[in-house]
Amino acid sequence: MKKYLLVISLVASILIGAYLFGHPSRVSAPKPSLPSPVKVSPQPAPTIPVSFNAALYSTSDPASLWVITNKQHALSPTNYAPSNLVVPTIPLRANITSSEKYVRSDMATALQTMIADAKVVGINLNLQSGYRSYSYQGSLYNRYVTQQGQAVADSQSARPGYSEHQTGLAVDLGGTSNPRCDIEQCYAATLEGQWLASNSYRFGFIVRYPIDKQTVTGYTYEPWHVRYVGTELSQEMHTKGVSTLEEFFNVSGGESY
Repeated sequence: MKKYLLVISLVASILIGAYLFGHPSRVSAPKPSLPSPVKVSPQPAPTIPVSFNAALYSTSDPASLWVITNKQHALSPTNYAPSNLVVPTIPLRANITSSEKYVRSDMATALQTMIADAKVVGINLNLQSGYRSYSYQGSLYNRYVTQQGQAVADSQSARPGYSEHQTGLAVDLGGTSNPRCDIEQCYAATLEGQWLASNSYRFGFIVRYPIDKQTVTGYTYEPWHVRYVGTELSQEMHTKGVSTLEEFFNVSGGESY
């Protein structure tokens, strides 16, 4: 009897082992660990550079921000007068004429912002001359001709109908660090002149008559004379290292009328 029971137990063990061997899924085994999900941060969309539109504004319309007037290109009409002149809230030279206080409203805010930002770093700019009418520019030019002769006058002053000041988009700026250099080439060495040369483009201005460009612009170096063209153009010119409107737009210029 004992042998019989032993045989039955042995057979049962063999049958159970065979069953489990044929069905491994029945055996409890440790579950493999799964890797933690990787967090993927969303990537910003690629920035598509906006190409500069050189045809955005006219270079011949006197009301345009990009108008080019020089000895080869008179304003049309020659007695053009802007309709949107305002007096900016900035320091003025002591004896400034009533009309020269004005600038085009297009540039007034930018001019005020530039002068305010300069003041924060200790640079004190002031307005020496803004808008000049056709008749006022004529009287100024004739005075220079009488005092210096026509050849010298033509290298330093525009004839009426050819002046950037007549557009209301150009200003002559002075300063307090060395007033004797206001409207003189030594202005380039003053704190104000150096700051303008390095920073005016950030506000939409260019130094209109750069050094060594008289054969292009028609005028000797004027580090005090800045022209408003808007930040799109001023920054594009700065990036490309082009200092004159004539060269940037491939417009004729020169020293002769």
